[in-house]
Amino acid sequence: MSRARVALVRTRPETVLEDVGRAMDLAGAEAALPTGAEVILKDNITWHLPYLSANTTPWQLEGVVRWLRDRRRSMVAVHNDTVVTDPVVGLRNLKLQPVYDAYAVPQYFVNDPASVSWEAWESTGVPTPWLDRVYPEGLRFPTLFRGRSVVHLPTVKTHVYTTTTGAVKNAFGGLLGTKRHYCHTWIHGVLADLVAVQRVLHAGQFAVLDGTLCGNGPGPRTCRPVRKDLFVAGADPVAVDATAARLMGFEPMEIGYLRECAERELGVVDETAIELVGDDVPFGWGFSVGDNLASRVGDLLWFGPLRRIQNLFFRTPLVRLFVAGSHVYHDEWWWRRKGRPRMERLWRDDPWGRLFAAYAPRPAPGSPRG
Repeated sequence: MSRARVALVRTRPETVLEDVGRAMDLAGAEAALPTGAEVILKDNITWHLPYLSANTTPWQLEGVVRWLRDRRRSMVAVHNDTVVTDPVVGLRNLKLQPVYDAYAVPQYFVNDPASVSWEAWESTGVPTPWLDRVYPEGLRFPTLFRGRSVVHLPTVKTHVYTTTTGAVKNAFGGLLGTKRHYCHTWIHGVLADLVAVQRVLHAGQFAVLDGTLCGNGPGPRTCRPVRKDLFVAGADPVAVDATAARLMGFEPMEIGYLRECAERELGVVDETAIELVGDDVPFGWGFSVGDNLASRVGDLLWFGPLRRIQNLFFRTPLVRLFVAGSHVYHDEWWWRRKGRPRMERLWRDDPWGRLFAAYAPRPAPGSPRG
């Protein structure tokens, strides 16, 4: 039986950058990321509004950048958009752009043809049954990703369609184009396929999940932030997500994408084969998923009685109605009524909220940049 190492590291705002580095050291980032391969920083801009627990945090990003910089590793950042998320706006609102600027990290946008080209996937011997079903015309992935290592930077949170979301699903945005919503009906199998693809595509992989404020409830955008003062890190994205699931109180083998990864031997899910290192952290937080208005509509079309006619809604100009509806619901109604008031309370009362409100990157004077 293969084994995997996952680090659990407690943190606080005063030591957060050092704690990210400790998590990477404990989980074996040095061995997981070959010295000769440039590293892709794949942040997680789930929402372009400044909602903590849903998105990569600036301290999570800066901690990883400092660890790579101190080891003189070359790095680039890769961003993706969705039909409902603007990464340029998100980089500014989430205070990630100042970190990239301070450390002179080059940035690329996979959905911008002027920034990143795409190439046909020609690897033989890597089964992708679910992706082949969604894209019968053939698979294409960003040319930039081939031969480089990747560090995924999601948060510890729930998801209305996949129960949990973390290192595995973070590849969903970077590796698939703006029409990736075609995959939702088969999302668990698609995520397993992407794990298989990455094992060939990348020179190395690593993940650092931010659990300073975790997301509980109907995530990823309408979750409730829960303070846990934690980082989860490891080189096996499946083992990292399985550990995060157990922390939240879910059984990993009851989560479709983790079960399929285990069955296809794409990563470690069995807790007896995961070596936990770092700090003692209690498991079983009692998180749950639930629904919101958007997910109830999605359930009908992706998984329910209307799935037979989903192409009519999502592969024709009618999709614009759903995009507009998502904007009105999330960016206008929910943000104004619930999201912003929650963040204002965090910015005032919570140590991580106060850190975010005043955040500025802290590169060491005279140290190498980029």
